[in-house]
Amino acid sequence: MRHFVRSVQPGDFAVIFCAQRTTDDGDGYNLMGDRMMELAQTQPGYVGVESARGADGFGITVSYWESEEAIGDWKANAEHQIAQQLGREKWYSSFELRVCRVERSYGTGGNG
Repeated sequence: MRHFVRSVQPGDFAVIFCAQRTTDDGDGYNLMGDRMMELAQTQPGYVGVESARGADGFGITVSYWESEEAIGDWKANAEHQIAQQLGREKWYSSFELRVCRVERSYGTGGNG
């Protein structure tokens, strides 16, 4: 399983989503998460995603995009809007979202 997005370039954008999960609807949440990953990959300007969640339900997902326009298009996607609404109403007790521009990107490129 690949863990790192290797194609992130300076000038790309990172959307950092930090959230505390509730215990509601684990199956529905996982199904929606899988669908959002599938759907994001079809969006123009999508670069990749990295995600981790702890046993306490706190998670961080970083998605990478070529432009702010691509991020806006993803945010406005009808299916993604449903997932956002369910997240606010049901799946997250709290969350923060940050959008950043990638200035540098380097590392070992490992799969670890």
